[in-house]
Amino acid sequence: MGLDRISAVFRNGHTAFMPYVMLGFPDPISCREAIERLADIGADLFELGVPFSDPLADGPVIQAAAQRTLENGITLAECIAIVADLRARGFSTPAVLMSYVNPILAYGLERFATDSAAAGVDGFIVPDLPPEEAGELEAICRQYELALVYLLAPNSPPGRIALVAARSQGFIYLVSVTGVTGARDALPPALPEFVARVRAATCKPLALGFGIKSGEQARVVRHLVDGVIVGSALVELAGRSMEQMVHLAREIHTALHAPEDA
Repeated sequence: MGLDRISAVFRNGHTAFMPYVMLGFPDPISCREAIERLADIGADLFELGVPFSDPLADGPVIQAAAQRTLENGITLAECIAIVADLRARGFSTPAVLMSYVNPILAYGLERFATDSAAAGVDGFIVPDLPPEEAGELEAICRQYELALVYLLAPNSPPGRIALVAARSQGFIYLVSVTGVTGARDALPPALPEFVARVRAATCKPLALGFGIKSGEQARVVRHLVDGVIVGSALVELAGRSMEQMVHLAREIHTALHAPEDA
């Protein structure tokens, strides 16, 4: 589990499909069903979101989902419990928790890592915790063999790229555009150059997020990166129709896993 389970994802010869699910959205039972159905489709790694009242990196879709989930009383402790329940039911796909730093600090760093590891979480993404301020959490993650994943944006200078390349564990999260999360009609033309700059600094796997909403977009980027994270497009559908969400997920999974000549 932990880092080893994440590392195995990027050794399987295809671009990883990495769906984002807001834990507890639209309700805990539906959330569990969504995760299990995405796993059945063949999701390679899950980013499991923890709701927060001020999600600065997230766009309107995920903000609204977080607000609804908080109104339903979902806490960080309950999010960890959902993962533990899924593992007990046989869910074996790698999963990282995505949480802002304030809920983690309120919970306690050591307790957060201990409880997450016991529940079967494999790592963390904390978008508002830069490497310069993450030394204590990094040390705890090493103790429990958990990944701590950092993000890079297209405007990241060389020094930032080098720092994240050295410190990020499991993979590096590439933000396709500067700004907040959300599905976009087109990906930026400078994306290949951004990926190339990061590739030149590291051999670690690169996962691309912020904007992917279709199989066609996934096909465009599959040869650039090692994984594709799909968030807002799936969350929006999860709030309306489980079947529509599953349909889109299957379309993107097929695009990422199709043979080269397909």
